[in-house]
Amino acid sequence: MISGLAQSFRESPINSPTSQSRIEYEIDDPAGDKKPCECCCRCGRTRELLVDRQRGQRRSRSHSPLRTSVSELSGWVSGPLKSDHSVNVDIARVNHPGEAPLENLPAEILDQILIQLALDIPPREYGPRNADLGSCLLTSRTLYAATVVTLYSNVTVPHSFIFSKFLSQLFQRPALGTLVRRLDLSHFTSIGMGRTQQSNHEIQNLTSTTLLRCLDLIPNVQEVLFQEHVDEDIDEAVLRKLLFGLHNIQAIDFCAASSSQFINAFSASLAEPISSSSQVLSIRRLSLHECFTLHSSTIEKLLPRLPRLTHLDLSHTRVNDKALMSLPKSALLTHLNLGRCSQITGMGTVEFLRMHPAVTGLIYLNLSCDTSRYRLLWEADVTAVLQSLPSTLRSLNLSGAKIVSSHIPLLLPYTKYLEELSIGFAELSLGNINSLFLPQVSSDVEEEILAAENNWIPSTLQYLDLTGIQSVSQASLFGSSCILLSSVTSPLEVIEVGEKTIAALSKCSTTNKKLGWAVKELGRRGWYVREPTADDQVGLRGLRYWKMGAMWWGMRKIPVAIADVGGLYGHYMFKK
Repeated sequence: MISGLAQSFRESPINSPTSQSRIEYEIDDPAGDKKPCECCCRCGRTRELLVDRQRGQRRSRSHSPLRTSVSELSGWVSGPLKSDHSVNVDIARVNHPGEAPLENLPAEILDQILIQLALDIPPREYGPRNADLGSCLLTSRTLYAATVVTLYSNVTVPHSFIFSKFLSQLFQRPALGTLVRRLDLSHFTSIGMGRTQQSNHEIQNLTSTTLLRCLDLIPNVQEVLFQEHVDEDIDEAVLRKLLFGLHNIQAIDFCAASSSQFINAFSASLAEPISSSSQVLSIRRLSLHECFTLHSSTIEKLLPRLPRLTHLDLSHTRVNDKALMSLPKSALLTHLNLGRCSQITGMGTVEFLRMHPAVTGLIYLNLSCDTSRYRLLWEADVTAVLQSLPSTLRSLNLSGAKIVSSHIPLLLPYTKYLEELSIGFAELSLGNINSLFLPQVSSDVEEEILAAENNWIPSTLQYLDLTGIQSVSQASLFGSSCILLSSVTSPLEVIEVGEKTIAALSKCSTTNKKLGWAVKELGRRGWYVREPTADDQVGLRGLRYWKMGAMWWGMRKIPVAIADVGGLYGHYMFKK
């Protein structure tokens, strides 16, 4: 039987009527001769051809992800297995060149088929990438033309020599550059093949000069994904090209970029005042996640230039109240991450959420803080925030806020439409937490109890973060007064708890199995996950449009592009 357990690492199953042939890897139970998963995006996949152990058939290097388009990070399967239907094939029919049924499909359908073969996450080490698409290039002229569009639509660059090859192709055939819609450097690393970072820099494959040339050759690019391993190659000229020279650009991610070169270049690129429409940016999705060295003044100059913004990740940056209020009123934010932003105040945050028209349609909101350093929202601030948020929310992170029992009546309405709720370090009892899932009736009158149960609207929470709450422990979760692990809390699927609690739970394997829950850990985080039942729709539980490809619950970084999650983005999203 296929397991759709959340927060687990394994390759997706093939769509075969026999699930036993599926090769499965989990972080706490390595399978066969494969190594256990040690990072966010590799999960034991090797470069060799996989072998179907039941049938002895050889499968392509990218067979599982290609068939399912599910990230290795997610641990979710794409859907229930299909039944084994026999297909009648007319082997006597001879198709002339260009007349095969596949070639006669409408271009839109053929594109969708080929997209299923493309990989968002590159293979381990230096293995062949997109081998199946490479085979399609050699099939026919019709498939060649369609495959080229798919290959160059989303370009992923994991190593500098691959970037050099890509740039060389653009120089030789400039028309290919017009096909590029996404340039993904989120998996890039300068270390490899025995070279140091300094030696890779001396090779001059990926530098600020070559990066600028690349951007000049891809004028229609819409999404550019960077991260800390390329921040030294992002100079003022590159930033000016990104911000002002690419008219179709919609999404940029600078995740964890913090070098002095990047910071100075960013400040210099925004030195000119907003005096004309040329200084207004078309960016809709922007991530400065973990750009903690970026000056507050730079952010103050940047945000007023973003009238079309919908996704904004400022986690662990120096954004302040003034910068937040400078957002254009025309912006329509659906995703906002202000986690660990120590220079904003509770009063300023409340005023922003109450008064600014850009936040009336929020779907994802992160206001978490590190309680060992500061507290963003105090008791009065929490009350004001809970009275201000829109009903469009699906994910709310208030971890670190001073949440007390008097806030339960304010939190209760949110549990009727939220799917993710983080209330870590709240000052709540186990009874307070139980009241989010069951009606609390003080009267002993049977009629009043029945009325309360009939009027009760069940919770929609799929994920609940209880990290750091003193009343939540291994003993209290197993106690008779706790209902969190019972079927009453369904569809609750994932409970995140602190390090000590997850360590205690991991020692209770027999009890966990009896209760139908399992322990999953990654990096600094640990989850207690409900085992799927026979009635669950496997593969559909973690997929949400607002998560943009991420299938785990509890993401802490906002994605700016719809793609499988892995590499450094996966680290900041789910591991840290």
